[in-house]
Amino acid sequence: MLIRSKELCFLISKNYFRDQKNLKHISKMVNPVLIVHGGAGDISDDRVLGKLKGMKIALRLAMPQLLKEAASPSTNALDAVEAAVRALEADENFNAGFGSCLNIEGNVELEASIMEGSKLRAGCVTLLHDLLHPISVARCVMEKSGHTFLGGESAQIFAKKHGFNEVLSGTLVTPQARLALAEFKKLSKTDENLANAPTELPVVNELNTFGEPGTVGAVAIDSEGNIAAATSTGGITGKVAGRIGDTPLLGCGTYADSLYGGVSTTGYGEAIMRFNLAQRIIQKIELQGKSAQEATSEVLSDMKKRVLGGCGAITIDAKGNVGIDWNSKRMGWAYVRDGSMHYGINHGEVLTEPFI
Repeated sequence: MLIRSKELCFLISKNYFRDQKNLKHISKMVNPVLIVHGGAGDISDDRVLGKLKGMKIALRLAMPQLLKEAASPSTNALDAVEAAVRALEADENFNAGFGSCLNIEGNVELEASIMEGSKLRAGCVTLLHDLLHPISVARCVMEKSGHTFLGGESAQIFAKKHGFNEVLSGTLVTPQARLALAEFKKLSKTDENLANAPTELPVVNELNTFGEPGTVGAVAIDSEGNIAAATSTGGITGKVAGRIGDTPLLGCGTYADSLYGGVSTTGYGEAIMRFNLAQRIIQKIELQGKSAQEATSEVLSDMKKRVLGGCGAITIDAKGNVGIDWNSKRMGWAYVRDGSMHYGINHGEVLTEPFI
């Protein structure tokens, strides 16, 4: 038994050093890639242009962070995903920061997580309010709190202590979010009936507008092979106050490991939490040698057989391959690689233009 234990330790050590060697090898070969998503759901035609425009802007603002020559280039991927998500949080076309959906009491409760895959560091926050950029609070938790996850009033106090200023109450609320909540209350038998609650809720009214837009996320790999992922959301319309979804949970809404890949997910959080969506995608890459696209598509297919609820994910593997898939009507996505921007929102749609 002692010999077997030694053999096991040897194999584990051998695999560890092999992975480290592979990581260094990959970092010399991979071209930087940044991908974002703008949420999965029943996105109306009226929302399409706003989402595509917002994702393109996010890429243009964040891509310089990925390509910069910095004193500490190992942070490039982390800086890029934070910058991309910040841009989406400031855009009312998305369900994060400004434009977030409302809980049953008519308030915004924000969640976010960010992770870098070289040292497996992460920061997560939940139940924040009146803060435009919860993703930056999450990064601050990772770098300055000594913890990984903070929530509620303690997270709010931490944010203010570290220079994050609250906006005036109600500033993050949009007319579309109010309409979505009103429609939710009309359609729900009770205020707590959240079964299969959508993140893209249609609102029938004279303005022909939709409810809340989609959760946002980003994944990046830099020239050294470092991978980072980030996700931010306002949750689902009509949620009970204090409800926590998948977005701030590592392995559900976000995960990054530079040896294998990074994932950001979107969709019905109750289903994503039960299925552990992000981690399962990474495991497909790690244990079965699947590409980012193969892993993403196979896991979402498996998920659809087990739990109800529309979901989607974006993935980058350690070789810089991209994976994009969803099982809802639409999901906005866009990425930049080798001087070109690729994007889409409908199944089977891939649009391309020069990234200038």
